[in-house]
Amino acid sequence: MSAIESVLVENRVFPPSDAATRGARISGMAAYEALCKEAEKDFEGFWARLARENLDWTKPFTKTLNESSAPFYKWYEDGELNASANCLDKHIGTPVENKTAIVFEADDGSVSTVTYKDLLSRVARFANALKAQGIRKGDRVIVYMPMTIDGVVAMQACARIGATHSVVFGGFSAKALNERIIDAGAVSVITANFQMRGGKELPLKAIVDEAIGMGGCDTLRTVLVYMRTPSACNMVAGRDKTFEEVLKGQPDQCEPVSVNAEHPLFILYTSGSTGKPKGVQHSTGGYLLWASLTMQWTFDIRPEDVFWCTADIGWVTGHTYVAYGPLAVGATQVIFEGIPTYPNAGRFWQMIEKHKVTVFYTAPTAIRSLIKAAETDEKVHPKNWNLSSLRILGSVGEPINPEAWMWYHRNVGGERCPIVDTFWQTETGGHMITPLPGATPLVPGSCTLPLPGIIAAIVDESGKDLPNGSGGMLVVKRPWPSMIRTIWGDPERFKKSYFPPEMGGRIYLAGDGAVRDEQRGYFRITGRIDDVLNVSGHRLGTMEIESALVSKTDLVAEAAVVGRPDELTGEAICAFVVLKRPRPKGEEARQIASDLRNWVAKEIGPIAKPKDIRFGDNLPKTRSGKIMRRLLRSIAKGEAITQDTSTLENPAILEQLAEKN
Repeated sequence: MSAIESVLVENRVFPPSDAATRGARISGMAAYEALCKEAEKDFEGFWARLARENLDWTKPFTKTLNESSAPFYKWYEDGELNASANCLDKHIGTPVENKTAIVFEADDGSVSTVTYKDLLSRVARFANALKAQGIRKGDRVIVYMPMTIDGVVAMQACARIGATHSVVFGGFSAKALNERIIDAGAVSVITANFQMRGGKELPLKAIVDEAIGMGGCDTLRTVLVYMRTPSACNMVAGRDKTFEEVLKGQPDQCEPVSVNAEHPLFILYTSGSTGKPKGVQHSTGGYLLWASLTMQWTFDIRPEDVFWCTADIGWVTGHTYVAYGPLAVGATQVIFEGIPTYPNAGRFWQMIEKHKVTVFYTAPTAIRSLIKAAETDEKVHPKNWNLSSLRILGSVGEPINPEAWMWYHRNVGGERCPIVDTFWQTETGGHMITPLPGATPLVPGSCTLPLPGIIAAIVDESGKDLPNGSGGMLVVKRPWPSMIRTIWGDPERFKKSYFPPEMGGRIYLAGDGAVRDEQRGYFRITGRIDDVLNVSGHRLGTMEIESALVSKTDLVAEAAVVGRPDELTGEAICAFVVLKRPRPKGEEARQIASDLRNWVAKEIGPIAKPKDIRFGDNLPKTRSGKIMRRLLRSIAKGEAITQDTSTLENPAILEQLAEKN
């Protein structure tokens, strides 16, 4: 395989400040390297020590790692514990029990809080309610909830009784929900009558009814409905019950059910808009360990911190860094129901000031949209709020381009907050490659180095290591505790997708291209392997071309790049661009497109010039902010859109982007 060419060069380096290093859990590169050496010297001993120190076990494990049935690795397999007890009960009798666990800000700005003691009481009552509905250890429960305290309570209550939850994002369609209910064999759906987003009341229960009405949900017995708003919704007698009904008379104590460390804590489906949904199955012990450790290492979490991860519980980020990780370490966290642009695009900055957030973790998509808003309306620029409480910033979900990184660093972090640019996936359960705020010198656009115990490498298609400076495929060479255990009900697909036989069947293939720089060995993700373009024999990562376009900071707000077949070059580069000004048309659009082509040629080289540039008011995104690149590929090829677009934030954008200049 010809190596993926890396043409983006970044020379800016930001060493950790004295303030970040002082008192950090991992302070300085020597401390990081010592942990890496410990893992290298005694791999199983390293992971055993961390599991004993960070988790409460009802039955201590004696076996750390079982590799005999690789790639179906087992961690701590003879140990037993409960995830909910490790997030809540462990804090009772300590000063944390009266500490605020969650600060909840609703869509309308109203705020409510809950302490660890109160949260345990609410979880226990709901767990008893689930048991009263006949839900038992090993049953699967779908959670289709708004971003509220009750959503976290539902997840924790399932974990408390040993039921396996599968959270479905509240923006998914009835068809997607139906597929997940069937595939998981769910016995119950926990939902709400409506959810509030951007001042609008959006139905959830009606979508559940539609999903069940499509048929095939034969295992389903009950639907439990949280009345988020006063509005009535359809209730099916005998099947549907409100939270108020099922909680009535339930005691606020519920003994946590001890489960095996390998017991499935949750199934989380990656998008099923094309083909059969893929249920990523995670364990209890290994997953929870990594959620706790990465809170400590990556976010350097301290007792006085106010942590805010903006992700929805419908995604893995909302599992690990909302529902489990912060609670496992006894942190105070903010949960936000609404969207970053309502009532205006200053909402995030206003909330950071109001709640004195110290650690802020969000997606590059959100950052880029807020850059555009701030540059078109001074009133929503972060400089209008007091963000001095912040000490660490984080980025998650996709590579962050260097110019967005710099804007985040200057305007949100005041040039004093380390940015932890975290690389990980639904399948990895938690951070894999990320800077450590008190140790790692930062390079914009680079996720830097793997966490201790994570043996990451860049290889060619046969699994052979590539030298630094050569782009290739990102792999993890040794198992780690929070890794995916299987694809629910489809072990063969699991092996084929993540442990390809041509690489020996034991190396985890991340599905991302990456490059390590020659100077520091830092990793930079260049995009999905299927987002690698082969133009005239040159393999180019789409993310690098996107970064070059967005680095034209006076003009471009956002860009997405895909390939389309081309008779001359094999593949042609097609760029979809959102400008920081109204969408151009006609001759003006052609002139701007020409200027941008020349800009990319200057930034990267003539080989990377997009053949086709289209302009839109926005890019097609799911309601969670993820760019739907499969739709862009269809538009670039001139194909009719036949895929499910029900999760799109604004379907009208597709028509704009189909227009050629």
